[in-house]
Amino acid sequence: MNKKLASLLAAGAFSLAAFHANAADKVTLQLKWVTQAQFAGYYVAKDKGFYDEEGLDVEIKPGGPDIAPPQVIAGGGADVIVDWMPSALATREKGVPLVNIAQPFKHSGMMLTCLKESGVKTPEDFKGKTLGVWFFGNEYPFLSWMSQLKIPTDGGPNGVTVLKQGFNVDPLIQKQAACISTMTYNEYWQVIDAGIKPEDLVTFKYEDQGVATLEDGLYVLEDKLKDPAFKEKMVKFVRASMKGWKYAEENPDEAAEIVLENDATGAQTEKHQKRMMGEIAKLTAGSNGALDEADYKRTVESLLSGGSDPVISKEPEGAWTHEITDEALK
Repeated sequence: MNKKLASLLAAGAFSLAAFHANAADKVTLQLKWVTQAQFAGYYVAKDKGFYDEEGLDVEIKPGGPDIAPPQVIAGGGADVIVDWMPSALATREKGVPLVNIAQPFKHSGMMLTCLKESGVKTPEDFKGKTLGVWFFGNEYPFLSWMSQLKIPTDGGPNGVTVLKQGFNVDPLIQKQAACISTMTYNEYWQVIDAGIKPEDLVTFKYEDQGVATLEDGLYVLEDKLKDPAFKEKMVKFVRASMKGWKYAEENPDEAAEIVLENDATGAQTEKHQKRMMGEIAKLTAGSNGALDEADYKRTVESLLSGGSDPVISKEPEGAWTHEITDEALK
C-alpha cells in the first residue's frame, strides 16, 4: 500500500470516528446539589456506558448553595434538571413551565431532627421554638406542614421562629435551634458524626407525618416537549438513567465509589457516601421511573392546604407527563 493511499484511509477512518462522536446527542443535566450519592443513578449510567448505549453524550453539572436548577434551565443552561416537586410546582406557577417527565425517587427522605433536651416530643411542642429551615425552594414542604398544623411561622409563643438554615447542622450542634432540617441520607448522619447520640434526638419524618412531598424528579421545560427530537432524546435519557438507578440500588458500594470518582472537590468521604447510598436506595426502591399519580395528587394537596398562605394557589395543569416514561419503559 502506498503512503498516499494509507494516508487517505487513515483520514477516512478518523472522519468516520469523528462523525460517530459528533452523532451522539448532547444532554446537559443540572443536579439539585453537589456530587454525592443522592445522584448516584446518573453517575452510574454515565460510568457504565448506559448513556453511550443510547447514543447520548451526557454532561452532569453539580449543584451548590448558589445554584437554583429552575433558574439554570430557564436560562438555557440545562436540558433537564433534578428538583423537588414543591419547588418545581411553585416555579411553574411563577411562570417557568417545568414539567415532570420521570420520578426516580418514590419516597421522601426529609425530616426535622430535634434535640430531646429542647422538650420537643410531638409537633405540638414546636410552638415557641426556633426551627432550622432550608430555603432556595426547600422551604415549601416545611411551610405546608406548619400551615396544616396551624402554627404561624413568624415567631411568638404560639408560633415558630424560622432560622434560615445553611446547608449544615451547626444550628443544632450549637443549640441555636431546637430542631433543624435534615435528610435521612445526609445531615442526620452529620449530627451523629458530630457526637450526638441517636437516643438524644427526636426525629419527625415528613412521610410519617402525612405531609411528604415528592423529591428528586426530572423536569424539563414544557415547550421543549413539542419537539419530537427532544422527546426522543429524553426517552433515551430516562431509560438509561433508570438503568443506572437500579444498578445503584443493587450495587450500593460500587455506586458510592463511582460517585467518589466523579467528585472533583474531593470533599466527600467513602464512609459517608456508602452510608448515603444505602439510605438513598430505600428512597428509589419501588420506582420504575414513572410518576405515580397518587403521589403527585398527595403532593399537590399538601401544597394547596396552606390556609391563607398556601405554597401554590391552584391545582396545576400540565405539570407532569407519562409520555416519556411510557416509551422508555417499553
